Amino acid sequence: MYNRDFKGGGEPDYLDRDDDGDGRKSPKRYTQLSERNRCRFTRAGVDRIDYKDVVTLQKLMTNQARIFSRKRSGNAARFQRMVRTAIKRARFMALLPYTG
Repeated sequence: MYNRDFKGGGEPDYLDRDDDGDGRKSPKRYTQLSERNRCRFTRAGVDRIDYKDVVTLQKLMTNQARIFSRKRSGNAARFQRMVRTAIKRARFMALLPYTG
């Protein structure tokens, strides 16, 4: 993948390939996101996240009862806000613990 003699500056050698043979770099091709990369709630077609669905909410928390970040859980921003609110409501109703 990388040129072992490469010492900073410029781009790695795998970006220099030209598929057309005319010496120019081919443009990057953007593909659609796969189903795996999408938010779990978007894939399921969920509109709202219920605070009473404890099993789903526990999957979005650590064993110390901390809420996973968007980057870790893979949620869209809209659903991450709903998850945060649902977890806080479930904690208030004593369905989920505040701490592990």
